[in-house]
Amino acid sequence: MTGSVFTFGETMLLLTGQDVGAVPDLRQMRVDTGGAESNVAIGLVRAGVPTTWLGRVGTDPAGDRVTGDIGGEGVDVVAVPDPERSTGIMMKERLQDGRTRVTYHRRGSAGAALTPDDLPASIVESAALLHLTGITLALSDSARETVAAAVDRATAAGVPVSFDVNHRPKLIDADAARTHYRRVASRAAVVFAGDDEARLVLGRDEHDGDDEALAHGLAALAGGRAIVKLGSRGAVASIDGVLLHRPATPVHVVDPVGAGDAFVAGWLAATLAGASPAEALDRAADTGALACTVAGDWERPDAGALHRGAPPGSDHAVHDRVDR
Repeated sequence: MTGSVFTFGETMLLLTGQDVGAVPDLRQMRVDTGGAESNVAIGLVRAGVPTTWLGRVGTDPAGDRVTGDIGGEGVDVVAVPDPERSTGIMMKERLQDGRTRVTYHRRGSAGAALTPDDLPASIVESAALLHLTGITLALSDSARETVAAAVDRATAAGVPVSFDVNHRPKLIDADAARTHYRRVASRAAVVFAGDDEARLVLGRDEHDGDDEALAHGLAALAGGRAIVKLGSRGAVASIDGVLLHRPATPVHVVDPVGAGDAFVAGWLAATLAGASPAEALDRAADTGALACTVAGDWERPDAGALHRGAPPGSDHAVHDRVDR
């Protein structure tokens, strides 16, 4: 039976170039919002899973836009206003070489100032699932303490934890990150990671371990369940010792940013609804692929894109060419 999900983290104002090119060459940018945890929350709500997102926002127009966008998609928003700090901003460019480049203006932001006191009584304990990402672990000491407090409360209440590594090298050193990620992963019921992120968590170099070994290694660290997202190569999961492979769903890629969050939302929604791991992996792959067919982190895609496929000769598989 589907239950409610609770998640928290930083969501920022998102400025996206309307044309291909770097910011100095652009004439227009689209105003939107984006954040890994809120992207997952929106995806879950669209799948019929009631979800609560909590975050700190500045008492500024950007904060109003963040809470308005997330709440407007049906997510239950618990916004903690911070009159002393600004809402963070990120910019997204589609470069001439095909990369999507994301830059952040978030140092000292309201979203990074999360504290354990921001978590209301029973908000963790009443959830069917707590979803976290490594981004919050990287934001600040107080945000990291908030994650630890939430995991402690979830464990005590028997609430399973979902953890998406979502490493941001511009926010945290790899060695420090590994320590924090492993601490949360070891208490999670399911862990998601890209192959490079899995190697980081497991302390392996870029040539150490194939996809299956990475999935098994993560699952051994966590509660027996881990999914490694492989971009254009699909995904591999280790579920209670059983390996599952899923190729990427072919689509015409417009913007890959947000695909990983959509993948996670698809897996969690299917699992909470009682789907088998293989069915959940199918749902995750399709949901992640659909997210690539639209601009923006959480714009509603056209489900028909899965059936129409991609134009001949185009780049038509889910990929992760993102500089973050």
